[in-house]
Amino acid sequence: MSDIILSIVIPSYNEKDYIGKCLQSFYDQSLDRDLFEVLVCDGLSNDGTIEIIHQYEKKEGFNCNLIENQKRKTPYALNLGLKAAKGKYKAIFGAHATADTDFCKNSIEFLDNNKNIACVGGVLENIFENEASKTIGLAMSSPFGVGNAHFRTGEFEGEVDTVAFGVYRAEVFEDIGYFDEELTRNQDDELNFRITKSGRKIFLSKRIKAKYFVRSSFPKLRRQYFQYGYWKVFVNKKHQTITTVRQLIPAFFVAYLLGVLPIVLFIPFGEIYLSGLLLYLMAAFYFSGKLSKKLNEQFSIIKVFWILHYNYGLGYLKGILDFYLLNKNPGIKSEEISR
Repeated sequence: MSDIILSIVIPSYNEKDYIGKCLQSFYDQSLDRDLFEVLVCDGLSNDGTIEIIHQYEKKEGFNCNLIENQKRKTPYALNLGLKAAKGKYKAIFGAHATADTDFCKNSIEFLDNNKNIACVGGVLENIFENEASKTIGLAMSSPFGVGNAHFRTGEFEGEVDTVAFGVYRAEVFEDIGYFDEELTRNQDDELNFRITKSGRKIFLSKRIKAKYFVRSSFPKLRRQYFQYGYWKVFVNKKHQTITTVRQLIPAFFVAYLLGVLPIVLFIPFGEIYLSGLLLYLMAAFYFSGKLSKKLNEQFSIIKVFWILHYNYGLGYLKGILDFYLLNKNPGIKSEEISR
């Protein structure tokens, strides 16, 4: 067997509807299977996920291995896999996604040819399973919805501050450490922040592609984005800095809404408040119109825009209250999985 060049680490928990599709996409890679390995770090699934992983462990010529994640948290799973990985390049991937046929080959070729890049990632194509997931996916493909998260919008190629499903040089983890195991959310953003802070570069390549099965629950989306905002503040406090300026925009928006609302009916600032809200809605209508020509779909997309922005901002403000003003640590409820 040839030396392993690339290791793919996949955290999972109760993903029986998706883990087979994910692993099959790596089984079908254009790269020689002797050159890469797949490490699935499972948090003691009880829905049949483990049985599916075992099926792929038994496939001839496929280097797939199950690792138990006793603590069930994502950063623990990632670190278990990364520390067991043999490749000179190490990728993190999601059980709720599938890799393009050339994902492994293109990732290796890029890092081989660009010695100054520490991590490379690609573009996500959203897969819709119902109308709710279609609406959520469309909103999250818009710059208005997710800012300059270029791996979602697919409109940019070049140096970035973060990517999804990054492929890293092994020495990156030796030099700056692994994923922060205190974090339930934002662990990949935090790692990528340490990478760029160290002077290393992250690149987004359009040749590296993956498909992502979009969540189909508005309540879970609300919880997810509240957690994103909340945990972002915890990361900021740990590093004593604002990691990105764009994270402040939803927080300012929610502070504007909540701060001005009590006085709307009593002083002339009501007109200013309503003007700001109208401006937001006009922008939301404009960007929803670029995503769909159907009026009912546009209203649904605007609803998702609101969920993304309002809940992220609300979580961010709650994080400021808990971590800075009250000097608290994250509670158990803030660690609940929103998938």
